[in-house]
Amino acid sequence: MKSLEVLIVDDEPAIRKVLAVHLTRSGFAVQEAASGGEALAYLSKGGIDVAISDIQMPDFSGIELVRRARSAGVETSFIMMTAHASVDTAIDAIKAGASDYMIKPVRNDEVLHRLMKVADLRRLSSENKVLRNLVLGSRDEMFGFVSSSMRDLDRLIAKVAPTDSTVLVTGESGTGKGVIARQIHQQSQRSDGPFIPVNCGAIPENLMESELFGHVKGSFTGADKARKGLFLEADKGTIFLDEIGELPLSLQVKLLHVIEEKTVRPVGSEQAKRADVRIVAATNRDLGQMVAEGRFREDLYFRLSVFHVHVPPLRERRQDVPQLVRFLLSRGAKRMNHGTELSMEPEVEAILSAYDWPGNVREMENVIDRALILADEGRITTADLPPQIARIIPPAEAGAAAPASGNGLRDQVRRFECSVILKAIADNNGDRRTAAQKLGIGLSSLYRKMEEYEVLGLLKNGQMVVD
Repeated sequence: MKSLEVLIVDDEPAIRKVLAVHLTRSGFAVQEAASGGEALAYLSKGGIDVAISDIQMPDFSGIELVRRARSAGVETSFIMMTAHASVDTAIDAIKAGASDYMIKPVRNDEVLHRLMKVADLRRLSSENKVLRNLVLGSRDEMFGFVSSSMRDLDRLIAKVAPTDSTVLVTGESGTGKGVIARQIHQQSQRSDGPFIPVNCGAIPENLMESELFGHVKGSFTGADKARKGLFLEADKGTIFLDEIGELPLSLQVKLLHVIEEKTVRPVGSEQAKRADVRIVAATNRDLGQMVAEGRFREDLYFRLSVFHVHVPPLRERRQDVPQLVRFLLSRGAKRMNHGTELSMEPEVEAILSAYDWPGNVREMENVIDRALILADEGRITTADLPPQIARIIPPAEAGAAAPASGNGLRDQVRRFECSVILKAIADNNGDRRTAAQKLGIGLSSLYRKMEEYEVLGLLKNGQMVVD
């Protein structure tokens, strides 16, 4: 608390001096201003944590000072003082952005108490920002796509994010619909508010209404205390309803009411509560087809799809794959505290670019993480890839390969490598650890290569298959 920089704003010198002396003795760094204009000059320089300001001043009011400071992006907290005990004035001050309010004459102990409250609020706000960055990731960690379809998607997000429009995000599993939802929230005016993700397919149907809208104590068996619900938790922020196609029809009616009325009614309550929430929904299902089949309400579908964005699968935007692989590799290395410098065999990059990625970005991230764990001395080889991916033939080699005869360059290299490994194992009386050491590879790499050869049909029961 003693590190707070405090500005006292009052046109009466005696009041300023008394407060300044008391706060200085209490360990605060104190500045003084005799008018709104002088105060605004101090505030625009930055560094002031809290301003204790009179409301009635000769040039313009303390409430106007708060408004001008907020418009200029000043994050200083305001405690207002007035000699007029007016509720309307207090409300105006709070609406303008003030944190607290005191009636003159103010007592020194009361001022200290109010400053402690503001200090606690500022500390919590700072901690929340740190936690949000940990949960959502900073903007610097966002991947910059190169494909035209994803650049078009970025432009759509930039258009819709500043609005409060409901957004429906569609796309196959693993395409990153949750990342898009977070991006919309981060670029919105609600970015300082909560972002609450909800997996509609993971909540049991009998608990879903309570989870979403809350309940009052005693509303059902086991409701031993009241619960706010996720919509009220997301107040002033964004709620992300993932897998919205899994929402039961009975809940679809209530969600439609929330969208239209901006209120929620907890289970067991007769009173509706206002919920200032932006809704972003996502699905990998065809909601239009579900509407035609009577499994999804048409009116809710229209409400959710006010603004619709579709995330294309990776196989339709292969231009993104090489850079996305490097991005996930770098991020994964940081997350796993990979100390060594990483490299990747050119053949690995070619294979990853040729693969169709049916699981999209999620599958790619899993494959990269697996390779990071298995890589020896920081170098990722084909042996570090799952067998079903390692056997992919890159387009550059496809024409030269001769699968039917097995005489393609890549096939011959694999056969030669397999024979060298088998000979090393035989020369060391079946001791695979010693064989790996003699070959200059890790034991795990040797096992992975043999597993790959078995999948490819080059090995069977530890013996090389002869055509």
